[in-house]
Amino acid sequence: MATENAVLLMAYGTPDRLEDVADYFTHIRGGRRPPQSAIDNLTARYVAIGGTTPLRAITETVRDRLRDQLVADGLTYDAYIGMRHWHPYIAETLRTMRDAGVRRITAIALAPHYSRMSIGAYRDAVEAAHAELGNPFEITYIDRWHDEPAFTSLIASRVQDAVARLPESERASATVVFSAHSLPVRIREWNDPYEAELLSSSSAVATRLGLSDWRFAWQSAGGSHEPWIGPDILDYLETLRDEGARTVVLVPIGFVSDHLEILYDVDIEATNAARELGIQLVRVEMPNASPEFIRVLADAVERVETTSVK
Repeated sequence: MATENAVLLMAYGTPDRLEDVADYFTHIRGGRRPPQSAIDNLTARYVAIGGTTPLRAITETVRDRLRDQLVADGLTYDAYIGMRHWHPYIAETLRTMRDAGVRRITAIALAPHYSRMSIGAYRDAVEAAHAELGNPFEITYIDRWHDEPAFTSLIASRVQDAVARLPESERASATVVFSAHSLPVRIREWNDPYEAELLSSSSAVATRLGLSDWRFAWQSAGGSHEPWIGPDILDYLETLRDEGARTVVLVPIGFVSDHLEILYDVDIEATNAARELGIQLVRVEMPNASPEFIRVLADAVERVETTSVK
């Protein structure tokens, strides 16, 4: 479909093959090749989940369904995907969009909560590529969408589904723990809103569910030597065990797709750690490309469209 209006969906990226892990990791590190031991460790994680993740396929499906939903809602929009650390890179996608005649872009990352280190980095990548092309677009950024009512409803429904999978005798006593990707502690020096937004959206879901007791932990911290925000979920599971918890429903509210931080860090690493502690860990189903998630994104895009028309 040829249209001057388009959504740019941005995601982190994932290597297509095990042979791509080194180049992918090098791009994440700004062009500095990691030590071979670090590459081997990351490669082993991909091997453990089958060689790659479905992130790109999921994102492509989200793109197609979002385009269809926007058209069904009366907006003539195309949709494209741009990855931050793998093909199709954001810069590659912007060239494609320019050549297709796109003039107005609504850019949204598939991450609900804003941080300068995450969403800010996507925006920086778009701005750099845009400048290199001679600034041919009018770009509107959706920096955060954690407070979309449809998102709260979706995650609450996923929690209910996860609890329903438990034996009936364990449902009332299950501990609900929300999680998100940890970031370096130094973001607090910037008054970065990341932590507050995560706690806000977790609280909104808990309120929707009528939960009086819920917890928050962090996961997937990077390998740099600087301190990262905690507690890490692997350590926090021990705390929960000591408090008497025997069943944990984990809600990775900072993520929306099945990728390495879910399929390995949660489904393998955290699940095994919980099992060793005598805890049953059940993870909620990720939004992925579900109709409910497409509605979340469509609402966010349409709200921007309505505001710009005014």
